[in-house]
Amino acid sequence: MKSILAALALALPLMASAADVAPKPVYRDPVFDGAADVSIVYDRAAKLWKMFYTNRRATMKLPDPKDVEWVHGTAIGIAASDDGVHWRYQGTAEFPKACTDVTLWAPEIYYENGTYHMWLTIVPGIFHRWGGPGADGRIEHLTSTDLSTWKCEGTVKLDTGRMIDPTVIKLGQGYRMWYKDERAGSKILAADSQDLRTWKKVSDEPVNPTTGEGPKVFRFKGYYWMVVDVWKGLMVLRSDDARTWTEQKGYILGEPGHKATDRAKGQHADVVVDGDRAFIYYFVHQENEPEAATDARWHQRTVIQVAELVFKDGRLEVDRDRDVSFRLKAPSL
Repeated sequence: MKSILAALALALPLMASAADVAPKPVYRDPVFDGAADVSIVYDRAAKLWKMFYTNRRATMKLPDPKDVEWVHGTAIGIAASDDGVHWRYQGTAEFPKACTDVTLWAPEIYYENGTYHMWLTIVPGIFHRWGGPGADGRIEHLTSTDLSTWKCEGTVKLDTGRMIDPTVIKLGQGYRMWYKDERAGSKILAADSQDLRTWKKVSDEPVNPTTGEGPKVFRFKGYYWMVVDVWKGLMVLRSDDARTWTEQKGYILGEPGHKATDRAKGQHADVVVDGDRAFIYYFVHQENEPEAATDARWHQRTVIQVAELVFKDGRLEVDRDRDVSFRLKAPSL
């Protein structure tokens, strides 16, 4: 009996470690199978990590293969996790109708002084082609004290009519937002604010000449970093001050992985920095999975994957095929 108990005692740490290895996918929406564009935030009251995401209606089988109705009429899905590894579906977010519409994309959440700020991309209707007449995206600012009940705070007003996919950080005594400006050739531009409500464009010049979307800015290993979805992987930019950016050679997550559900390019990511480690949550289309051979719409489906970002020789690198084991800690503030 003693030998059995001793063996169990030795096995328990190994079992706990194995339980924290992130599965592939790390999350899959159980309703429409189209989770994308995640924003991950820690719920201080519930002591849980929350994932807000674009809930694409990927199971729709439209007769016209060019019809993009399935990426419109989208709610914002929610998942919860104790550790950032094991996620469970929590339904969809409820927002005031006064400042939203039927198509909601790419939530960005920032927490400060007891308030959660969300910037949400709104598309006014359901469209059947990309960039059709009237499909002018805008960014709405909402706030909440509990990540459940949201209040309209106003539209982000800049001199552009089509802006989507914001990311926001505190910078100096104010704040900076980066966003995709579709009227500027789908480049990433920046705006500044002192109060998170009134914004002023920094420049008409983009931060980088490459077209892209879904920027995410974060601080890690003494630098500011920006990852941008350029539709052939993620472009990585590095900066000392979050104002002047240098592009890293090559794209990360551009080459498909080898493990099931992770066999296409990585897209529109969020990054969670946890001490001296950083984890990138990205979405992957399912066109290279076996089911796609018999289902002409299987490629519409998207799942969320996670991998570790590694700082090496001044660069960020990622090995999407490597098992990653972690447990996200609660933020200190």
